[in-house]
Amino acid sequence: MVEPATATKATAPAVPQLKDELDIVIPTIRNLDFLEMWRPFFEPYHLIIVQDGDPSKTIKVPDGFDYELYNRNDINRILGPKASCISFKDSACRCFGYMVSKKKYIFTIDDDCFVAKDPSGKAINALEQHIKNLLSPSTPLFFNTLYDPFREGADFVRGYPFSLREGVPTAVSHGLWLNIPDYDAPTQLVKPLERNTRFVDAVLTIPKGTLFPMCGMNLAFNRELIGPAMYFGLMGDGQPIGRYDDMWAGWCTKVICDHLGLGVKTGLPYIFHSKASNPFVNLRKEYKGIFWQEEIIPFFQQAVLPKDCTTVQKCYFELAKQVKQKLSKVDPYFDKLADAMVTWIEAWDELNPTGASVPNGKAA
Repeated sequence: MVEPATATKATAPAVPQLKDELDIVIPTIRNLDFLEMWRPFFEPYHLIIVQDGDPSKTIKVPDGFDYELYNRNDINRILGPKASCISFKDSACRCFGYMVSKKKYIFTIDDDCFVAKDPSGKAINALEQHIKNLLSPSTPLFFNTLYDPFREGADFVRGYPFSLREGVPTAVSHGLWLNIPDYDAPTQLVKPLERNTRFVDAVLTIPKGTLFPMCGMNLAFNRELIGPAMYFGLMGDGQPIGRYDDMWAGWCTKVICDHLGLGVKTGLPYIFHSKASNPFVNLRKEYKGIFWQEEIIPFFQQAVLPKDCTTVQKCYFELAKQVKQKLSKVDPYFDKLADAMVTWIEAWDELNPTGASVPNGKAA
């Protein structure tokens, strides 16, 4: 019988807190009372709060947290004309927080996400697990059937090539959710009462060449390795589509990670997603994307980046060019999105003049 995880906690090596190297980014339109539940885990960290919607509304943050708050007026003031690339009235505005952060790592979470419990009833420190994921290598080039070989109690299985066991740097840690699943509107409509109660104690690397639907409500990444690719698109107010912001960022990021020799992990940690959004509202936001994704996905599956794309910025400019060339025929929106992608990188480089590098990555 496998011993429960709590039995080995005392002997496990301490996980670095990275409190001076990590920012927590939260998009919101409401008071952040949900932070009280997260206080034991989040209080040592700096928060970047991006206020969506009406900038005249006052957002209350519980006492004791170190934070900076940006509303739409701040975004316009800091970015000037380039503020057009930041979505309005949509949680995609969170990516502004990625841009203004100066830390190596980012963890982003939605304000309707709470602390989950593992099967033993113990509160899950989601941030700690994300840090574990980011600080251990990924194995995108060969699948390990025991999932993440770098987790305590696991290793590479028989037949795994020794030449690949060093792995590659992990750029993205994608967490999951208990209670309300991250469903699209049609699935919400046919399964309105479905809840996820299954806790799977596993982390795995998403293989090279495989895309995935990235959810932004429980996500961490190495900003130095992949930050400029974490653009959540042009969504929300004034745009023909919503609720594809995180997925767009995920598709772009995965293509670039594959090209630069970086890894993406998914699985643990879980958070408790407490509030299902209205499926009819979601359907109105998603319905074009439901059709468009049938052409978007093949586009990303077939995307090839030139070898001279050796930085995230160069890769992203190239993807923007290909979006304009190949997806604009689907809808004129993609021509506008491609322009916004270029504006995003220009704004990123203005606020981060040294740029992002991939010191350990290898161009494909």
